[in-house]
Parts: sequence; C-alpha cells; structure tokens
Amino acid sequence: MNLETIYERMGISREVYAYGQKIEKALKERFAAIDETAEYNQLKVLQAMQECRVSDIHFAGTSGYGYNDLGRDTLEAVYAKAFHAEAALVRPQITCGTHALAVALGANLRPGDELLAVSGKPYDTLEEVIGIRPSSGSLAEYGITYRQVDLMPDDRFDLEGIRRAINEHTKMVHIQRSKGYQTRRTLSVADIKEAIAYVKSIAPHVICMVDNCYGEFVERVEPTDVGADLCVGSLIKNPGGGLAPTGGYIVGKEALVEQCACRLTSPGLGKEVGASMGIMQSFYQGFFLAPTVTAGALKGAVFAANIYEPLGFDVLPDGQESRHDIIQAVTFGTPEGVIAFCRGIQAAAPVDSFVEPEPWDMPGYDSPVIMAAGAFVQGSSIELSADGPMKPPYSVYFQGGLTWEHAKFGILMSLQKLTAAGIAVLPKEEQTEQ
Repeated sequence: MNLETIYERMGISREVYAYGQKIEKALKERFAAIDETAEYNQLKVLQAMQECRVSDIHFAGTSGYGYNDLGRDTLEAVYAKAFHAEAALVRPQITCGTHALAVALGANLRPGDELLAVSGKPYDTLEEVIGIRPSSGSLAEYGITYRQVDLMPDDRFDLEGIRRAINEHTKMVHIQRSKGYQTRRTLSVADIKEAIAYVKSIAPHVICMVDNCYGEFVERVEPTDVGADLCVGSLIKNPGGGLAPTGGYIVGKEALVEQCACRLTSPGLGKEVGASMGIMQSFYQGFFLAPTVTAGALKGAVFAANIYEPLGFDVLPDGQESRHDIIQAVTFGTPEGVIAFCRGIQAAAPVDSFVEPEPWDMPGYDSPVIMAAGAFVQGSSIELSADGPMKPPYSVYFQGGLTWEHAKFGILMSLQKLTAAGIAVLPKEEQTEQ
C-alpha cells in the first residue's frame, strides 16, 4: 500500500493530499534549519544531564514530605544548567503554566508593589490572577497594582512608553513571549533581550519575568540567556516532551526561585519538600526528548501557515516569517471555520478521535472557547491540539504534534473538514489534477 492510499483510507482525499505534498516539498530547506536547531538544543540538554551525573537512581519516587529526593533535586539542577540559570523549581505540584506564573508573581510581589506588563495584556487566564477581572485571591486583593504598556503597531516594544511607566513602585516587569489569543507576532529572544536591557538601564532592581510558554527550544537561546531574572513555563508544553503527565517550571536567579519555592510549599520549607511520586523518569525523559518533539511541532506550525495562506486566510506568523514559538494562528472570520478546523484536529487524534468538540464556557476565559485535544495527557498542548475563543475575528490557534508526521496529518484533516464544509477551496490545479 502506498502512502497516498493509506492517507485516503484515513479520510484524506487525493486532492487534499496532493496539495499538502506540494507545500511540504517547498519547505525542505526550512525544515532542515529546524532540524539543525533541534540538534543544537538536544546536545545542550544532553550536556546538562551528563554534567549533573544523571543516573537511574534519580528515577525513584518519593512520598510524604519528599525529603532528600535526589531525583527531584538533580532534575532541577539539570534545568538550571540547560537554561543557564542559577536555580530551578521543577515540580509536579505546579499544575499548569498559569499556576507557575501565579506562584512567581505571588512569591516576589508585596502589597504596594506594582506589576508592569510591557508586552500588552497578558493571556486570558492571568487576568484573574492579576485582578484585571476580579477574582478571589488575586494580586489586586493584596494591594498589588497593575499597569501595562502595549506593543507598538509593528509589535515592537514601546521603549519610551516603558520609560514613562516605570516608577518607584514598579517591582516586576512581565513579558509574554507568545501571543495568547491576540493577533500579534510572537516575541523573539532578541526582542526580549532588548526590552530587558532597557528596563535594567532605567531601574536595575526591577525583576524581569518572562512567560516562556510555547517558546522553549524553538531558538538556540532562552530568555535566561539574555538577562531574564525569572523564566516560567509548563511541562505539558514544550519542555515535557509529551511524556510529563503534569507540572511546571520556574528558572532564574536563586533568591527569586527560592521565594517561589516558599510560595509553592510553605515559608521555612521551600524546596526541601514536595514528593516526586514516581514520575521522575517521565520528567527526565520528556526533557531529553523535548528539543526533537518541539521541532516536529514547529514544522507542523510552518506547514499550517503555508497550507492556509495561499487559500486566502490570514495567518500569523505568515508562511515565511522566522519562528519563536510553536503556535500558528489562522483567522477564518466565522465561527463555523473555527469549529470545522478544530473538528479536523480532533478527528486526527490518537485519543477520542470520534468526539466532536463544541465551544463551552471554560474557566478563566471571558468568552466560550473551543478546544481540540485528543491527547495522552489531558490538555497537553505539545500534543496535536487547537483552540480558539468564539469571538471576532474568529481565529484558531494550532500547536503541537509529538511527531512531524502526526502534525502533518492533523493539518490535512483540518483542511479536509474545511473543504467539505465549503469554507476552504483548493486551487484549481488540485481540484482537476485527479
């Protein structure tokens, strides 16, 4: 059985398959560059593991208090080395990326301090953490104020605006690398470096924290390589490699990370407690695989942009832009387009492929959200997934794929659903070729 035939048996028409093959062929050089970055990052992670003398003893689990957990402590040393940071907090007790950010914010801000977001409005789920939308236990309830400086129209940092905004109460600057549910470009590490250097030139004491979600291992350097005091992310995104069943990480300056540990556990206990409960092998192995898994997801994002852009849909980033995270936004302009896309991604999943996703009122969001994620780990967005808010301009956000091959199939299936619904129309040559 040839490849085209098995795709057809899996629900992909010959026309959609031919169109995908033409797009993939044109991306060979781009994919080779992604593989080269993955190779560099693979060696970086391997070197960190070797220098920390990782052994199978570190895979053993602990229970209860988790005192003297060698696996946990060594894994945190591995993360610190790989991110070129002073210290790391890598724990299954951190439930998600939003939780990791909430820990870092709550640990290092005090009543009377101000949080300044310099990349515009943060991701939706942080609005309640900060208190932009009132919520029990928000930073606002503790007397921590918030202001933001929006990006310039060209999505560059507004350095003059930042200068005017920083005052004697500014304790922390928040930078969000990825776009969230916004139609702006993702920030590169070079962009972040410029902003941090500028902030430090004005107020060296201000803590610069980067939300690094979806960006790990996309470039050869991380925000901690360019001056970030704290860098935060989720293990069910890039650094978990698809194997971590839960968890989050915080890396950065030792004193700040220790503050985070005391916030996560308890003052006086800090990093000394927190049982690993037998999942250390998944954390280690996932981190080891993360550069390669991220590369597969990144190829999928590039492929998606080049699939949909020629069909007349707005895509961000566009098909030729450099990449700084694994997310690809496609704007359909109608709720039907978002729903059809997500149903295609779900139909391509290894888990729950028979389920049709529907929009729902998801906690932490201000509008109904549709999510497609037939994943081995619930909510894992390094696995093939897509989601979007059901509000104008009706954009969907695609990410993940543990392998490039699966990401490719997912995109083709999304296109299959859209063409069947009459929302996307293939070029005439693909329609008549067969």
